[in-house]
Amino acid sequence: MSRLKSKTLTKKEIVTAVKNARRYKKTIAHCHGVFDLVHPGHIRHLKAASKQADLLIVSITEDRFVNKGPGRPVYNSILRAETLAAIEFVDFVIVNNSATAVELIKLIKPNVYVKGNDYAIEDDDITGMIKEEVAAVEEGGGRVFFTNEIVMSSSELLNAYFDVFRPETQSWLSRLKVKHDGEKILDYLLQVRKLRVAVIGEAIIDEYCFCEGLGKSTKDPILAFKYGSAEIYAGGSLSVANHLAGICDDVSLITLIGNNEDDGKFIKDHLNNKIKLKYVKQSGAPTIQKKRYLDTHSGNKLFEIYTLDDAPLNSKTEKKILELIELTIKKVDVVIVSDYGHGMITSGLIKKLQKKAPYLAVNTQANAGNRGFNTISKYTKANYICLNGGEVRLETRQRDKDYRTLLKQVAKNINCKKFTVTLGRDGTLHYEVGKGFFEAPALASNIADRVGAGDAVFSLTAPLVALGVPWDIVGFFGNLAGAEAVAEIGTSRKLESSNLIKFVQTILK
Repeated sequence: MSRLKSKTLTKKEIVTAVKNARRYKKTIAHCHGVFDLVHPGHIRHLKAASKQADLLIVSITEDRFVNKGPGRPVYNSILRAETLAAIEFVDFVIVNNSATAVELIKLIKPNVYVKGNDYAIEDDDITGMIKEEVAAVEEGGGRVFFTNEIVMSSSELLNAYFDVFRPETQSWLSRLKVKHDGEKILDYLLQVRKLRVAVIGEAIIDEYCFCEGLGKSTKDPILAFKYGSAEIYAGGSLSVANHLAGICDDVSLITLIGNNEDDGKFIKDHLNNKIKLKYVKQSGAPTIQKKRYLDTHSGNKLFEIYTLDDAPLNSKTEKKILELIELTIKKVDVVIVSDYGHGMITSGLIKKLQKKAPYLAVNTQANAGNRGFNTISKYTKANYICLNGGEVRLETRQRDKDYRTLLKQVAKNINCKKFTVTLGRDGTLHYEVGKGFFEAPALASNIADRVGAGDAVFSLTAPLVALGVPWDIVGFFGNLAGAEAVAEIGTSRKLESSNLIKFVQTILK
């Protein structure tokens, strides 16, 4: 085993190393971070840390927990660990398979936990994690030490000298930095937090079944798969509400569920606890479930099964929903309608929303379950509409014309002045009647699953547009949200203001 590999330990090995050190009365210092690009500031920080104890343990954040925006980390955890292990005064390195260092601090119980002086003021930490880390250190009998070394930014160096984004994207971001002050951009997130928002739409339970391909069946012309495991997520309007709860303090959700009590419990357990959930049970119908089967080897989706009853709502159920809407929208600033075309959003609901909503933002989704019948022309007016490119073409019945021409056509048919069209790798196109078109490039670098990306973009852009935020900033935040959503399977990643702030600070440095 090479010296570098012997210095990089697993959690079990680090426990053994700590026990051995304590047996010989050695003290332990612990540093934690991403260390995506090790620079002189890091070297001085780690050297100062090594002088605080007999042994220095450095933990790094595992790739999927690095919350520094799209394209980060530039170097994977293996390379980052190897780089740190090559530093002579670093004794051990461990990849922390957790979103925070708290669990590892409790495991190591360092005599000294060392941070840079940019963390010395706890209230300046937007994640709030430094307070939890300090509490964990002190609980274990240790102390926190802040180094006072040269401060350099890995993000600035990576943005300046590494191709984190495509050249045209980097050029667009550079122009954004020149045009808008970073603090002003972040201030819009603070304004969004004060909005009172109501989400209305179908609850969907998304299940992902992971299977191993076995080959062609010997008796039938079909492929056989071995079932492995499953993951279940809160989708549809549940996902939209969860995203909004991460960026707004006051979020209500009006939705429709089936009779199964387990589904109701699942929904409550998987919603952000600040969401005010208001639901109506649809007698004799299931909660909508979309079950997708994936090949574990390639990650490709094989097929999906919908469980739903999309028959028109009976008058009793519709009346209950209308009553909830009447009570709720009196107390909100923005109403966000996530219309998946599975029967909940009736013409009666649309009329009520168009008449009563203080600000109406709408997304009508085209999917296999609604077979193209769910187009935006169901609505005669709105304040903001968000669609994907395919949905715009479906609405206009035009396959070949450019999106700018098609958007003008949609705007003529519907009383709405503000639109966003999501275009996948081509980013987003925004249109405001009387002001023209605005484009924003895609920011995603890692695409695991596109399901839910449009919901994430809609969730963040709707309140921003309601506030009158400039379109280039709307596009920037919207595409950050989309990049977050596509990075993981299902809807496991939820928008959080603290993460978005970190993304802005990282990308626009």
